[in-house]
Amino acid sequence: MKFFIDTANLDQIRQALALGILDGVTTNPTLMAKEGIKGEENIRKHYLAICELVGKNVSAEVISTDFDGMTNEAKRLSALHPAIIVKIPMTTEGVKALKWCSDNNIKTNCTLVFSAGQAIVAAKAGANYVSPFIGRIDDSNWDGIQLIEQIVHIFRNYDFRTQVLAASIRNPLHIVRCAEAGADVCTCPLESILGLLKHPMTDIGLERFLADYRKSQQS
Repeated sequence: MKFFIDTANLDQIRQALALGILDGVTTNPTLMAKEGIKGEENIRKHYLAICELVGKNVSAEVISTDFDGMTNEAKRLSALHPAIIVKIPMTTEGVKALKWCSDNNIKTNCTLVFSAGQAIVAAKAGANYVSPFIGRIDDSNWDGIQLIEQIVHIFRNYDFRTQVLAASIRNPLHIVRCAEAGADVCTCPLESILGLLKHPMTDIGLERFLADYRKSQQS
């Protein structure tokens, strides 16, 4: 399973890169605004800075809602850097844009997916990734992990090349359960990734080893 970090914060991206396990980055207008990145030109520069850091798999989201606007943005974003994957929303106009991008060799990530039916349509339209928002699904009293399992099963039935990118990750357990469900990618906050490293028994064991070592050094 690939690990993407869901942020626009360059320091967090550097921390994730330092672990040696990072495969990509996902961003959106909300994350850009959180970092104080405003204006089309500044946003493009920030995307480019992320691409130069990571070198691959950087999802950059369109903000247009109509076909012409989405495809024009897709052309501009994809031209920034070969690492760019254009995020397009699961809407009627978005599906048309996904197909256009597929026909024009622009990589896409279909975002805001909340059902298997939406995932099927996105895959048929040629999306490289579909992003089910499992945390938001859980918030609405449905099972986000079950949706991941369902989409993975369907895609394998028909040999779709579209990868399942689990988004809206809330905690380390979400990551583990997505791996169990067969997700191709998880995109997570840095906190959730770091949470995978932690276990109280590891801390206890390490402290015991160090204590024993200190005792062995005493005369």
